[in-house]
Amino acid sequence: MDTPLDRLTEQFRRLPGIGIKTARKLAYYMVQQPEESVDAFIGAIRDAKAQMHFCSVCFNLSSTDPCPICSDPRRDHSIICVVETPQDVMAIERSGDYHGLYHVLHGALSPLDGVGVDDLRIKELLQRLQDTEVKEVILATDPDVEGEATALYLARLLKTAGMRVTRIARGLPMGGDIEYADEATLAGAVANRQEM
Repeated sequence: MDTPLDRLTEQFRRLPGIGIKTARKLAYYMVQQPEESVDAFIGAIRDAKAQMHFCSVCFNLSSTDPCPICSDPRRDHSIICVVETPQDVMAIERSGDYHGLYHVLHGALSPLDGVGVDDLRIKELLQRLQDTEVKEVILATDPDVEGEATALYLARLLKTAGMRVTRIARGLPMGGDIEYADEATLAGAVANRQEM
């Protein structure tokens, strides 16, 4: 049976991380909301879709171009942190400790998924580095196979151009227990230890 509720459930199910049970729960929730709440929800989606776009400098999502980070003169324009997604920018910004610029690749190298060098914003990064006085590039890709492959590829590419390239450290989360950490995390924590 293909009811309006089924169609709404299917639309929610298409969202990342949403399974059929959660999609059904969200669909039931939305149809039980007052009309003005539903209209506000639909309006927020339409506004975000119409007003958000990629910054022409860093390719982060923004409602302005260039984005507020790229256009902020207080940011350190000599450092660029390369990340996979706009969500990664927000995560690093929440830390409050990084004050440089960003470059969003929009993915990671994944030959098995058909994602190659030309599918990422690598060309734009290289062009950007030619046009600016950047002294350091921080590679902040995910610590998974695709992220590591992307970081290695970029590191080789940038080092041959004489650029200082660093990688974010890996380690234990604050409040975590060493005995429950996996081997790769512990190896990264020991390898990336700092002087005290």
